[in-house]
Amino acid sequence: MRRLLPLVVLLAASPAHADIVHKIQSSVQLTVDAAASAATRVPTVYSVSGSGASTTDGSNAGALGGFGAVTNGVPSVTTVTATQATTGDAFSFSASYIEGDSTSTTSTTVTSGVTGSLPLFGNTTTTSGGVAGTLAGTIDSAHGLTVTAGGAGTSATGQMVTEIRID
Repeated sequence: MRRLLPLVVLLAASPAHADIVHKIQSSVQLTVDAAASAATRVPTVYSVSGSGASTTDGSNAGALGGFGAVTNGVPSVTTVTATQATTGDAFSFSASYIEGDSTSTTSTTVTSGVTGSLPLFGNTTTTSGGVAGTLAGTIDSAHGLTVTAGGAGTSATGQMVTEIRID
């Protein structure tokens, strides 16, 4: 029996094997919104329709009006007047005019996140940028997180992830 004892001890005490992974990850994300502006020029539009009507632009009978010379991106418009062509007959006349945007010499400027001047267009969307102010975030050696709110248009996010994996 004494001869078998070392063999029994060897078989009974086989080493255990395990992989252990321990990760600690901390992060702070600070963001300040950017200022932006998107502008679309509105076109100049002139439309005339009708029936049973006589038109004149003041000089020419039967004229329909229209665009003339362009100044600063906007054409001049010759409008017309209409009268009933035949007394007692049905008639209709419609004219519409939309003056488009002139060629702008003003552009959007952004200073310290603030949009100071805007383009002079008919369809403009502008968002003011954030102001960092007191926005701050820190991580200490013990993975302690500190985030401090900033001004308008800012965000601060702190995160700590701990992972233990045993394979």
